[in-house]
Amino acid sequence: MRVLVATAVLVERDAVAAAFAPSAALEYTIPGATLSRVAPAEGGPLVFDLLAAGVGPAAAAAATAAALTAAALTAAARNEQTDEQTDDRTSGPYDLVVSAGIGGGFQPEAPVGSLVLADEITTADLGAETADGFVPVTELGFGAVTHRPPESLVRAVAAVTGARTGAVLTVNTVTGSAGRAAELRRRHPRALAEAMEGFGVAEAATAHGVPVLELRAVSNPVGPRDRAAWRIGDALAALTGAFGKLAPALESWNPHDR
Repeated sequence: MRVLVATAVLVERDAVAAAFAPSAALEYTIPGATLSRVAPAEGGPLVFDLLAAGVGPAAAAAATAAALTAAALTAAARNEQTDEQTDDRTSGPYDLVVSAGIGGGFQPEAPVGSLVLADEITTADLGAETADGFVPVTELGFGAVTHRPPESLVRAVAAVTGARTGAVLTVNTVTGSAGRAAELRRRHPRALAEAMEGFGVAEAATAHGVPVLELRAVSNPVGPRDRAAWRIGDALAALTGAFGKLAPALESWNPHDR
C-alpha cells in the first residue's frame, strides 16, 4: 500500500518522518517537488511518500496533483515497457493521500495538543459575500465545498490514534478574532479544527480517484491570535506519535471499502 502524505512545511514533514526509522528515508525528486520515502518496517506492506506541499489550498493542490500524476505516469510507462502488471510496492499509483500537520482547534472540543481526524474536509471561505451573509460556491452553481474520507478508515485511524473526529475547515486566512471563530462555528457546527491545506489536497486526490484523510494536531485555539498560548512543539510531537500508530489501521483497511 502506497500512501502520499502532504504537509504544508518541512517541519511538519519532518515530524511525520520522525515516526519512522531515520535509516529508512530516501529522497527523490519529481517536477517541482521533493518526496521523502519512509516505511514503518523493512519488507512491510506500507510505503509512505512525504511531501512538503506548501502553504494554502492552491499550493497544496498543485503539489499533490503533481505527485499523484508523476506516480501514475511512472507506473504506466513501466507497465508498457514490461507489458505486464508488476507488484512493486515502491512505485505505481497511490492508494491513499493524507493531509497532515498542525492547526487551530475550536475550544473546548479540540484542546491544544489533541489530535483531530476529519470525517469531512470543508472549505470555509470559497464562495461569495452577500447582503444576507456568506454563500458557499455550491450555492452559486459551481464546484464542491466538502470531501468525505472513507468512513471505515476514519473509524480505524481514530481508534488507534485516539483522535477526535469531526469537520476540519480549510481557510485561506487563519482566524484571528473571536467574532470570526464564532461565525465559523455558526456555519459549521461540527467543526473541530481549521488549517489551510486539506481541501486543496482533497481536490487533487479526488481528481485522481484516490481516497483522502486529514489528520491535524492542535497547536493553538481558533480565535484571537495569542502566540503565548501556542504549543507548536507539543503539536508536532503529537503528530509524530499519531503516525507511529497508523500502520495497523492502514494494513487492515481495504482501499475498496469506502
